[in-house]
Amino acid sequence: MRILLLSLSYLVVFTMGFGLGVYLLPILSAPDAPSESELKAATQTRMYAASFRRDLKGSDLFHWGEGQVTVGRDAIALTGRLAPGPAYKLYLVPEFVETGEQFLALKSRSLAVGDIKTFSNFIVPLPPGTPVDNYTTVVVWCESFSRFITAAKYR
Repeated sequence: MRILLLSLSYLVVFTMGFGLGVYLLPILSAPDAPSESELKAATQTRMYAASFRRDLKGSDLFHWGEGQVTVGRDAIALTGRLAPGPAYKLYLVPEFVETGEQFLALKSRSLAVGDIKTFSNFIVPLPPGTPVDNYTTVVVWCESFSRFITAAKYR
């Protein structure tokens, strides 16, 4: 009985440590957020603007975004915050979605723009000729866990 309880306690501590590691590692390894001047430069070619909101159906306590998103010819930028997590990707999507199921139904018609490496403000450069006018929405998606984080309709 004692070996079983000891094994169970090790398993609980290992599981908690692993969970904390998955949550904290992206925060600890994230590069510095873009400066005010970098954000200002990235938003000078702004074509569209939208907002990430915490109250979307697919967002929850651990998966959310808030702030102002700008879509330009050269970059997509956020002045705001995202819940920390691993392997976030930014997508352009042809119609507004607010849950993971809705996004997965459109993922094949969506365009993966780039990686998001910071959780307080970000700038994701766009490849030349990215057809932002062919899409209406930006989505932040966690590739590691197939989780919807947030979305904003810009057009």
